[in-house]
Amino acid sequence: MVNEDNLITEQEEQKENESEEIKSQEKEQEDNLSFVELYEKSVQDVSTGKIVTGKIVQMSEDLVMVDVGYKTEGRLNINEFKDENGDITVSVGDEIDVLVDRKREDDLILSREKAVKVKIWDDVIHAHDSGGTVQGTVLKRVKGGLSVDIGFIAFLPGSQVDVHPVKDLDRYVGQTLDFDVLKYDRKRSNVVLSRKSILEREQTDKKKKTLETLEVGKVVEGVVKNITDYGIFIDLGGIDGLLHITDMSWGRIRHPSESFSRDDKITVKVLSFDREKERVSLGLKQLTENPWDNIDERYAINEIVEGKTVSLTDYGAFVELEPGVEGLIHVSEMFWTKKMRHPSKILSVGDSVKVMVLDVNPESKRVSLGLKQTMENPWIALKESYPAGTVIMGKIRNVTDFGIFIGIEDDIDGLIHVSDISWRKRIKHPSEFYKKGQEIEAVVLNVDVENEKFSLGIKQLEKNPWEELREKFGIGAVISGKVTNVTDFGVFVEIEEGIEGLVHISEISHERVKSAKEIYSVGDTVSAAIKNIDVDSQKVGLSIKDCEAASDASSQNQYVNNKEKVVSNLGEILSGIKV
Repeated sequence: MVNEDNLITEQEEQKENESEEIKSQEKEQEDNLSFVELYEKSVQDVSTGKIVTGKIVQMSEDLVMVDVGYKTEGRLNINEFKDENGDITVSVGDEIDVLVDRKREDDLILSREKAVKVKIWDDVIHAHDSGGTVQGTVLKRVKGGLSVDIGFIAFLPGSQVDVHPVKDLDRYVGQTLDFDVLKYDRKRSNVVLSRKSILEREQTDKKKKTLETLEVGKVVEGVVKNITDYGIFIDLGGIDGLLHITDMSWGRIRHPSESFSRDDKITVKVLSFDREKERVSLGLKQLTENPWDNIDERYAINEIVEGKTVSLTDYGAFVELEPGVEGLIHVSEMFWTKKMRHPSKILSVGDSVKVMVLDVNPESKRVSLGLKQTMENPWIALKESYPAGTVIMGKIRNVTDFGIFIGIEDDIDGLIHVSDISWRKRIKHPSEFYKKGQEIEAVVLNVDVENEKFSLGIKQLEKNPWEELREKFGIGAVISGKVTNVTDFGVFVEIEEGIEGLVHISEISHERVKSAKEIYSVGDTVSAAIKNIDVDSQKVGLSIKDCEAASDASSQNQYVNNKEKVVSNLGEILSGIKV
């Protein structure tokens, strides 16, 4: 007989097993349904035009296969993964963003290039709307500005390149920079960029910080921004300061471009600062001691020093004695005798040269130097060789309106002044009587060593006719001669060849004479008494009105002489009579 209790127990266990199997089947069904739902959901997300992230699972010579969670793997052309040199830039396992270009049940075409462009457009729109920036590489110069690669071609106007006008846009080609997006048109694929706005923001921030710390006397560092004839502008950080040419060096600077270039880093001192007008004056030489302080103690007058030729001009040569101190050798202080057209004939830039200190002026920052003073003075030897009165023979080297130059030695000429050519002739121009190359005789009048002048004379070869005239005629003597010239103030009378005397209008007559021309003409012969003879100025004063008195005195003298002669003869006669 079957035990009922055992039967009941077996039935209960069977029911429990059946219940668990049912639950397991239900759970399996639920899991299958969840997987299907998830799978279908993932497939739905891979829609055309959407950017998805996938993993490279396979690569061939032509294709790259990417798993993006679709029922089939997507494919891309391998050319999308080659760089400019043709090298493949990805490998199996890399995750990449792609755009679903075309989709079918068993085919999925992807595009990495389109995904990149879509992402770039998102960045462009975000930068424009939220004030962000995009990065790009300048490709080339185009009309009105530059073309920039930001993933596709964008335009950078020339006016938006920098805060200051840029003449040479080509120097930006190849540079990778950040840009603001001024405006865009997605339909036309147009994007306009600006670098200027970024720089303006940076400059504003820098200026604010600089203005907070800038003060007179502070030593600051900056960058050379612009170079002009009068100085350089230095960017101190959002604000420009001027380093004037006079504050660059204690010495002389011809042009700032000789010592500085754009973008040079430089340390300077703030000399003055106007916070309201934002004007800053800077100094470079003020960072060093002034070499002109106590310079007269370092360079004594007549001391021989050595320096380096740093500059040549028409009027002389500048010699650097020490950094910041230059002296000038004037062209007149270069050689004792050499006739130079330009200092470059004897000196070159960079030459070391010994010079004599002639003068030091600390106030005007000038040192006068002499080169010839370091050499023997040939004028001293010349004075010894040619004492006054020496007669020489030489060739005419040059004829001018004021005289004749005679070659004495290789580098020394003697001058016969026009006034020393003739005692008697009035010479308007020496070329009337003398020619270049002609050999003539002259007498040494003077050798002036200090002024380097050698004076000669031709007329001094003969005796001064004015001295002979004074010896020949005394004061009051009556002469007779022809009228050579008649003027309003008197009459000129020839006494001897080349020697004239003047009868002033007041000496013509005892009566008043309005004009000598009313009485005399050129060629008339007149008699006149000598009133004075000035040998130095070569002038003879004559008087016609005194001529009668002189004649009367001469007649009276003759009467006295004749009377004395008669008495003398009578005495001789009487003495011969015998009583």
